[in-house]
Amino acid sequence: MDIKLILEFAVILGALAMGARAGGVGLGLWGAVGLLVLVLGFGAAPAAIPGEVLLIVLTVIMAASAMEVAGGIDFLVRLAEKIIRKNPKQVTIVAPLVTYAFTFAAGTGHIVYPLLPVIYEVAHENGIRPERPMAVATIASQQAITASPVSAATAAMIGLMASHGIGLVQILLICVPSTLIAVIIAAFFQLRVGKELKDDPEYQKLLASGELQPPGKSASGTVAPLKKGSKASALIFLTGVALIVLAGIFPQLRTVGSAAKPIVMSMPISIAIVMLAVAAIILTVTKAPVEEVPKCKTCQSGITAIVGILGLAWLGDTFINANREVIIGGLSDMARAAPWTFAIGLFLASMLLYSQAATTRALMPLGLSLGIPAPLLVGMFPAVNGYFFIPNYGTIIAAIQFDRSKTTRIGKYLLNHSFMMPGIICTVGAVTIGLLIGALFPK
Repeated sequence: MDIKLILEFAVILGALAMGARAGGVGLGLWGAVGLLVLVLGFGAAPAAIPGEVLLIVLTVIMAASAMEVAGGIDFLVRLAEKIIRKNPKQVTIVAPLVTYAFTFAAGTGHIVYPLLPVIYEVAHENGIRPERPMAVATIASQQAITASPVSAATAAMIGLMASHGIGLVQILLICVPSTLIAVIIAAFFQLRVGKELKDDPEYQKLLASGELQPPGKSASGTVAPLKKGSKASALIFLTGVALIVLAGIFPQLRTVGSAAKPIVMSMPISIAIVMLAVAAIILTVTKAPVEEVPKCKTCQSGITAIVGILGLAWLGDTFINANREVIIGGLSDMARAAPWTFAIGLFLASMLLYSQAATTRALMPLGLSLGIPAPLLVGMFPAVNGYFFIPNYGTIIAAIQFDRSKTTRIGKYLLNHSFMMPGIICTVGAVTIGLLIGALFPK
């Protein structure tokens, strides 16, 4: 193997290690440091900035942030809580479907945080091992990212696949059924995970010590009232999401210009226009304070995502472009013989990059260069959800912390944690089903 390629790859690993240590925007910033080393130290030409992806992510963040400031996310969480509490005995099945649906609509897995204590309480109050719904609900929120029409990862796919005859509609037709079916399968497997609470000695020790109260209906606390415009903001945002999906299905909705010279706007431009308009309408209708938008959690998380995509995807693109002949030459035979093996690369990369969007933007162009048909790459798209494997992602840590029964946990050997089985089932199931559906599309 070329020594230059090895050294450049070592630079990438070093940047990832430093970024992971720094956390937050540090991951993207250290990606830029790695890029600087490749450019100045190895003479690599910088790849093009992933502008369309960043445009979509930024505009969706603005709309979602406006909705949060107006109370719309609180409204959606309250609605989700009602659904989960209405079916307490089936919480292991209902909870992941709810977190999937809400992540699908909002485009961000961060919406799962306020739902986790609700899932725990409902499960424990009804004598159900909390690990079962907590783990699969957390994984379901990640899977929904690769099916959401307004997620950063889907934005990356739209930008990359448009020139290959694959648009938002085709992505949804493949990824929605594949990820949703996989989540349902994982949920049914979770029904038998772990010992029943009455047979779990560690849980019984917590009860005996008084550290944990036995299952039973907890007293309902005071619920903070929703903001006046919370429902309206959520409806406006969801209407925008629906309009984007319709624009993907019916290109006529994004056709402008005269009848003699019609111009069809691209989906990235259409999404950006709709989402910015949605943000403005929400703030106007609800009279939410504009100055709070940049300060809210959604906006802060979104900016972190943008920096991560910019730094990591730019670094990855530059490395691949600089070593295209060696990389593609070494992988092309394998890709032709067994295209599905590319999904393994996506999974491993996502474990390191901690971002579906960054993984998509960094590796999917390589898949296209290897000659893998675009519909099959879309089928492999859910493989970018691999960051559950090492249990240090925010939603996973939160689920462990919210489970006071301590049944949701990291095992003695690190990788034998509560999220491993539902994560593997969802990822393998979604990719398998996605490839089967993708094979039906014309190549």
